[in-house]
Amino acid sequence: MTTALTVRTENLSVRFAGVPALDRLDLRLAPGKIHGLLGRNGSGKSTLAAVLAGFRRPDEGRVLIEGGDLGTPQEPYENAVVTSRVCLIRESGDRPEAVSVKQAIALAAALRPYWDADLAGDLLDRFEVPLNKKIQKLSRGKKSALGVVLGLASRAPLTIFDESYLGMDVPSRNLFYDALLADYTEVPRTVVLSTHLVSEVSAMLEEVVILDNGRLVTQSPVDALRGRGASIVGPAAAVDKFTAGFTVLAEERLGGTKSTTVLGDLDPALLAQATAAGLEIGPVGLQDLFVHLTGARS
Repeated sequence: MTTALTVRTENLSVRFAGVPALDRLDLRLAPGKIHGLLGRNGSGKSTLAAVLAGFRRPDEGRVLIEGGDLGTPQEPYENAVVTSRVCLIRESGDRPEAVSVKQAIALAAALRPYWDADLAGDLLDRFEVPLNKKIQKLSRGKKSALGVVLGLASRAPLTIFDESYLGMDVPSRNLFYDALLADYTEVPRTVVLSTHLVSEVSAMLEEVVILDNGRLVTQSPVDALRGRGASIVGPAAAVDKFTAGFTVLAEERLGGTKSTTVLGDLDPALLAQATAAGLEIGPVGLQDLFVHLTGARS
């Protein structure tokens, strides 16, 4: 049984040709949770994943990983003890293309102290990844499936999936989500899902980190973040009066009825006020909040 790891970043900065990819990032990823790492393209998600896994040295600040059998907090860069307990699976692959799937599995088994061969075999069968085929001969979807197998079967105390399932079709992605939840339940560890498929993974996430232009927009438990938004439905005039002063995310109108999505905390007094005005209050999806908080437009 593995023990989940805690991750901290302190004033973490990474620059490419002088342009910040991460800008003074302070984070704490609690152990034993599934964290969503969300952001638009170019927000810094992949850079952060690479730094957490020790693939890149920060330009400023530091990453500290602790818990399990690591003892005192340690930085991952050029630290074999830490990196053997951190598994990063990227959409780009990071695997030698000329070897067979069987050889890639054998290499992972040799390098990963918590490797589960039975799980790997079961997942290869379920994703229908051929053992004797060279990786370079696999379709993009099968390459993504192989990455998912390597990540899950590693059972690393810190497992990071950086858009690693983008080549998979919807049924295969659903198979991945089901397999992740089942194995996470059996062997809890710290999981980071870096993705822009927010609507697909939102039900799995316990905490979210949202980045924009290399900076932290928010870090919050999912339920608390969802609580920051609400949809208000009712007579148009009553909706307009109630939502005055809120940040409006979206509006729709059908005849005399209006639906307005707002960002803001609705305390019990405001909820009672809305009910008295004949308004209906509903939740807002994580995808809608993400779009607003990052300034993106769908």
